[in-house]
Amino acid sequence: MACEKQEFNTSGNATLVFSQDTVLFDTIFTTIGSATKRFTVKNPYNERLNINSIYLAGGENSQYRLNIDGFAGTRLDQVELREKDSLFIFVEVTIDPNNSNLPLVVKDSIIFSFNNKQQDIDLISWGQDVNIMNGEIVGTQNWNSDKPYLIYNSMLVDTNSILTIDPGTMIYFHKNSRLYVAGTIKADGTFDSPIVFQGDRLENEYEDIPGQWDGIWLMAGSKDNFFNFTEIKSAIIGIQVDTVVSLSKPTLHISNSRIENMTSTGIYAQGSTIEAYNNLISNCGQFAIALTLGGSYEFYHCTVANYWGHSTRTTPSVLLNNYYIDVNGNVQVRPMDKAFFGNCIIYGNKDSEVIIDKIDQGNLDFKFDHTLIKVDGEFSTSNTNQFENVIVDIDPKFVDPYEGDFEIDTLSVVKDYGNPEYGNLFPLDLNLNNRTADNGPDLGAFERIEN
Repeated sequence: MACEKQEFNTSGNATLVFSQDTVLFDTIFTTIGSATKRFTVKNPYNERLNINSIYLAGGENSQYRLNIDGFAGTRLDQVELREKDSLFIFVEVTIDPNNSNLPLVVKDSIIFSFNNKQQDIDLISWGQDVNIMNGEIVGTQNWNSDKPYLIYNSMLVDTNSILTIDPGTMIYFHKNSRLYVAGTIKADGTFDSPIVFQGDRLENEYEDIPGQWDGIWLMAGSKDNFFNFTEIKSAIIGIQVDTVVSLSKPTLHISNSRIENMTSTGIYAQGSTIEAYNNLISNCGQFAIALTLGGSYEFYHCTVANYWGHSTRTTPSVLLNNYYIDVNGNVQVRPMDKAFFGNCIIYGNKDSEVIIDKIDQGNLDFKFDHTLIKVDGEFSTSNTNQFENVIVDIDPKFVDPYEGDFEIDTLSVVKDYGNPEYGNLFPLDLNLNNRTADNGPDLGAFERIEN
């Protein structure tokens, strides 16, 4: 008996079922392209459907591209969709430069023509023109906020060169890219116009994913680096600070800045000199601050809040270390002349958030003064030369630490607890609130202002 030939569904009432009616792309950098988006087209009937054509309304001039079951192009004719079967369609977009810092909207649609009718899927993208730095070595330059900068394949600020970055400048990094600084970087933002360093995936689902780029490396010999009102987000290491050039000048001055959501470490210092105040360093997979191989460090009114939740964190938030073991297995001592924390908060979701990794024959001079620290019972804070007016293992009562709000609640133990001397040195907090207007400065980067 011959098989009965299956008929096509030719009804004018037949409709395709789409997994979504709009394919939406977040900000796409011009000329770079985008992530691939996917949707499905389903035939819900017990009969085959013949789709006469699937095509981009913009045709060959469209800035979108389609891949329909392996066919790449802008149009595919005579597509047979079996009963109850689905078709996968992939969409990409490339947006041409328009020499404007304002987002532009690029729209198109995918037309499905069958049974003398049409259905369509809307395509919407927001695009932005950028300055692309592709593996470049740069001399002395000034970057302004007219257009963002996109770093591909890393870049290097050359020896004896200064990269000056204006307030409001946005700097995006492609995956595996890093900013190397052999010379000097001066990133001087403002409260209203901070300078932002982050990955180039701007879709909402990437907002809190760490490790999207490698970080900023101030290399051995780099000097006089200055970061003020900057935001460094979602890298592997926020700032790596290598060996000092001069013991009398800081390799890094960082103030009023946020370093958040690092796979490894927020600030990783190796035998260097750092001055830091009014900074938030939060949610790092290993250390928030690792001060290693000796050096000299001062931190005032900084909030270290480590509620890392992407994986199990086995390391404390703050590490102090004065030695290393060389390739031959020998211990090499590197004295730490100073590691000072004044009016700070060091807290997180581990039992102990501070480790002093000291070798006896080497100097490691540290002090926590008017600082809240979270440590377990095995960590002694009895030496008053090293621990003065510290608060030990009491919750600072952040407003909402698991949502990234590290301002303090009105009932926090750190309220008004700070040393007024340090408050007078840095009278404005990270939000430009005045620390000197009430009974005393609060610990950390944020001053509680009561209504």
